[in-house]
Formats: sequence, structure tokens, C-alpha cells
Amino acid sequence: MIMNSRRIFLKNTALTTGALMTSNLFANSKIFTTDTLRVATIGVNGMGWSNTMAALKVPNLEVVALCDIDESVLNKRKAELLLKQPLVQKIDTYSDYRKILDRKDIDIVIVGTPDHWHALQMIDACSAGKHVYVEKPAGNSIGECNTMIAAKNRYNRIVQVGQWQRSQKHFKDALDIVHSGQLGNIRTTKVWCYQGWMRPQPVVPNSAPPAGVDYKTWLGPAPTREFNASRFHFHFRWFWDYAGGLMTDWGVHLLDYAIQGMKAGNPKSVSALGGKFAYPELAEETPDTLTTLYEFDKFNLVWDSAMGIDNGSYGRDHGIAFIGNNGTLVLDRGGWEVIEERQAKNKIAIPLHKSEDNGVNLHWLNFTDAIRNNTPQSLHCSIEEGAHIATIAQMGNIAYRSGKKVNWDASKNLFTDEAINKAYFTKPYHNGYSLPKI
Repeated sequence: MIMNSRRIFLKNTALTTGALMTSNLFANSKIFTTDTLRVATIGVNGMGWSNTMAALKVPNLEVVALCDIDESVLNKRKAELLLKQPLVQKIDTYSDYRKILDRKDIDIVIVGTPDHWHALQMIDACSAGKHVYVEKPAGNSIGECNTMIAAKNRYNRIVQVGQWQRSQKHFKDALDIVHSGQLGNIRTTKVWCYQGWMRPQPVVPNSAPPAGVDYKTWLGPAPTREFNASRFHFHFRWFWDYAGGLMTDWGVHLLDYAIQGMKAGNPKSVSALGGKFAYPELAEETPDTLTTLYEFDKFNLVWDSAMGIDNGSYGRDHGIAFIGNNGTLVLDRGGWEVIEERQAKNKIAIPLHKSEDNGVNLHWLNFTDAIRNNTPQSLHCSIEEGAHIATIAQMGNIAYRSGKKVNWDASKNLFTDEAINKAYFTKPYHNGYSLPKI
């Protein structure tokens, strides 16, 4: 049942009253129209659900359909959504995302599934005429990233990647300082991610999937394996079949700001060392400890990640440091500051500027603004930008997995080693699925 736009506006405006700053942003936004955007979410257990909740804060928007392969999760989310949208009397649920794409009344699709599904579902949604909000990382391989860009261009859709920190003011303010030149020559950037709370699951025997789980569909293009509880739901990210560990989980967020700050393209070479040092007895394939060195023309970038530890650089469990001759700017989700270089003649120091906004909510406002105004150039994280940083993260994982220093040929957009391209550039698809040629 579609409500008139006046009632939709009142309903959604009421949802924003809990956060004064967010409410003010909505009031000043240019997205008020008589048309209601209708949204469907594919994958509602993690960030897919967080994105759904953020979408509800946008005026003149309804979430009308949910899709998940876990029936218990799907039923739970439907009940929660009905409470959040009291004026919407019907919410359809599906286990097959293609049924959502067949509906002509749906404008936007949220892709919140595990990483190995992102490319196919985004491409299918674009070909069905939908705009797409796809979770990060954009693709699960470099080849997927390239195909996702091609699909967006072919079908002329608006695609936002869920790197929501790009919509936060304090991140933008920090990059303004970096770009101002006040830090002096920046020769090194450091990116670190120490996540003490992250812990893989124990090694357990294979078993039958839980009741109500369509495990065959969950696997999709990934290799066929027996169900194992320690590879499922949140913990899929620690297995190469489905994801890329911390590098593609947090790394695409944090590396993104280092790359933006340095206005850099792809690195010339990448080297990596690491392993399962913290939890060798637990169920994971991706490294829980990883150090990666990216070589650029005029600076080096160091990635440093560790699960099971919170005590990262500069007393922060994650962050980006731009180390300049005059000072070092340290940036994380909580804020930014500049630490002076005591030996510098033109030293600079700036006290901590804290974050004061909600990045996911702002990212959704930016996305829907771009749709309503037909201004894809205004997106804070287009598929081109999301694919770029996902590619850089994949490069780090490829260097680690191959055990080689990998070199990039910018003229061909390939690694110089053909064996590396063959083994890692695009993951093979299984179970009758194939990556479209666009």
C-alpha cells in the first residue's frame, strides 16, 4: 500500500527527531519531492540492516521488500521493519533476490550480502533498472571491480558504495589540512587497524545448515563446500572464498583516506608479510596479522593490521597518519589532530577535532540527493571510487597470498607477472554462475 507523500514525509521526519544534527541536515537537504523512493534490501543481517535503518531516515522513502537466505533473520527483520514503518502495511520477503529485481515499483536496491555476492547482485540490479547502494568492498576481486564499473556505465545507473566515512565532516576537514601543504612534504603514510574484539570461531566439524537457511544460494558463485558454522554469517570475512579479511573489511575504509589524502592512483609495487599469529588454532584463512608496503612515486604507504590487539599507533586502535616534515596529522573515526614535528622550522600543531555526525545517515542523504537530482557526479563514493580502493586492498592480499612483491603496469591495468594475473586477478565462479562480460 503506497501512502500519500505528505504522510510519508511526516512519518520519516518523525524518525529523525532523535538526533538534532541529523534532523537539521534533513531539513536543509534538497530531496523533498512528491515522489516516494521505494527500496528493497538484499542481505539483512549486518550492514545491510544498518543501511536499511539509515534509509528510513530519508524523507519520502519506503522500504517495501527484504531478501535473505536465512528465514529466521528475514522474519525477524520484517517484524522490526513493520514497527519502524507503521504506515506501511505490507513488506514483502524473498529468498531469491531476482524476484526483487523483477518488480517495476522498486527504485533502489541495497546490496548487503557477503562480499562474494556484491558484484553479481549490483550488476543484476543495474541491468534491471535499479539504482544501487552496495556495501564495501565494492568487488571481491580486481576483475569484479572493473566489471561493476562497466555495468554502471552500460545501464546508466547511480551506484553508491558504502564507504560512509567519505560523508563525515571531520574526515573532509582533515584532508583539507593535508591538501593545504601545512604538513610539509609527506613521505610516509601509515594506516593501521588493531581490532581486539575480532576473534574467529573455533574449528568445528561440518554439519547440516540450520533450519530455514538456503545454503546453496548463500554459496552462489563460491566453491561448493559442506556447511560449517564457523564460516557463516559474520565470520565469512575470514575465508578467501567469500572475502579478504581485515584488509577488505576495514582496510577499504582506512586506505581510502590515505589514498585520497595523497591524491594517488594505484601503487607501483606491493609487498606483504603476515600470518595466523594471534589465533593459529581458530577457524580462519586470512591473516590475523599483516604488514603491507605500497610503493608510490613520491611516498610510501604502510598497512598494519592485527586482530586481538587494541593498542595501535598513536594510542588508537585504528587510524591514518600523514607524516610530514612539519607535523603529523592523525585521523580516525573519532576525530583528527596534528602533532608537531619538534625539529621543523615551520612546525604545526592542531588540537583534537572530534567527529560530530553520523556518516551512514549522511551517506544515504547524499545517495538519494544524487538520484532525485540526477547528479551522479555528486556521489561521495561512486562505484569508480569504491572499485579503486577495493583494487588497492586486493593488491595487498594478492602480495600476501602469492608471497611475492607484485608490480603493477599502469598502462595495461594489470600486474606485470602474468602468473599473478591468472591466479588472482578475477576469482573463478562456480555452481553455474559466471561474471558477465560487459
